[in-house]
Amino acid sequence: MSELAVPARPSDARPPAARPVAPRHSGARRHGLLVWLLVALAVAGALLPLLWILLTSFTPEEQIISGPAYLPSTLTFDNFTTVWRRGDFPDLMLNSLVVAALTVTISMAVAPLAAYSLSRSRYRGRGLVLVLFLSTRMFPFLLMLIPAYIILRDLGLLDSRLGLALAYTTFSLPAAVWFMKTFFDAIPAEIEEAARIDGSGRFTTFRRIALPLTRPGLMATGVFIGIGAWSEYLFALMLTTSKGSRTWPVGVSLLVGEFQLPYGQLAATGIITVIPILLAYLLVGRNMVRGLMGGAMKG
Repeated sequence: MSELAVPARPSDARPPAARPVAPRHSGARRHGLLVWLLVALAVAGALLPLLWILLTSFTPEEQIISGPAYLPSTLTFDNFTTVWRRGDFPDLMLNSLVVAALTVTISMAVAPLAAYSLSRSRYRGRGLVLVLFLSTRMFPFLLMLIPAYIILRDLGLLDSRLGLALAYTTFSLPAAVWFMKTFFDAIPAEIEEAARIDGSGRFTTFRRIALPLTRPGLMATGVFIGIGAWSEYLFALMLTTSKGSRTWPVGVSLLVGEFQLPYGQLAATGIITVIPILLAYLLVGRNMVRGLMGGAMKG
C-alpha cells in the first residue's frame, strides 16, 4: 500500500526571502547628478580661459615671458596703466561707445516699426520681404564690405563715426527686425483690436499698447546690437583710418608688433573690453531675460 503524502503544517512553511527593494528615485537622482556634473564641466570650460586672462592681466610681463604664470607670485596694475597711458586708447574707447550708441539708436528707431508691420499687416509680398531680411544674414559680411566702402566714399562718410554706424546697421537691422517681430507675434491681437474699437488709430495703438508690452524685447535686442557693434573688427579696420574714428578693437590689434607680443597688455585690453558688456548686462539683464522668454512663448 503506497504511502500517503502528509501535508506540511503551516508552521513548517517558510516564506521566501524578501529581495531588497531599490529606492524609487535612485535612477532619477543619478541622472540629476550626471546632468549637474556635465553643467559644471561646461561652466568650468567657459570660465577657466576668462580666469586665466584675468590673472595674466595682473601678472608682470617678466613672469609671463619666463614661463606659464597660472598663479603669479606678484600682482601689478602696470599692464592696465601702460595700456591706458597710450595717447589714443581713451579716444578709441570713446569712438566705440559712440558708434555702438549710434548703431543701436538707428536700428531701434526703424526695427520696431518694420517688425510691427510684418507682424500685424497682411499684404502682398510680405513673405518675400521676410526672406529678403533673412537673406542678408546668409551671406558673409566680407561680401558687403566693398559695396559699403564705395557707398560711404560717395556719400563723404568714409572714415567717420556715422559712416561706420550706418555700415553696422546694414547687418544689425535685419536681425533686429526678426527679433522684434517675434516679440510682437507674442502679443495677443485681441488687445489691440479692443483699442481700435475704442477709436485708437494704428500708430496710436502701436505707440501706447504694443510698444510698451515689448519693452523687455526692445532692451534685449538693443543689448545684442550694442555688443555686436562694440566688438566688431573687420568693418572698423577697413572703413576707418584716422584716430578720430578708429574703434577699440582696431586699437587692440595694433598692440601686436612685428617683433613683440605684449601678453599682459593684451590680457588687460581684453578685460577692459568685457567691462562695458558686463555693465550693460547688469543694467538690463533681468529685462533681457524676460524679453527672450517673452519672445519664445506666444500668448
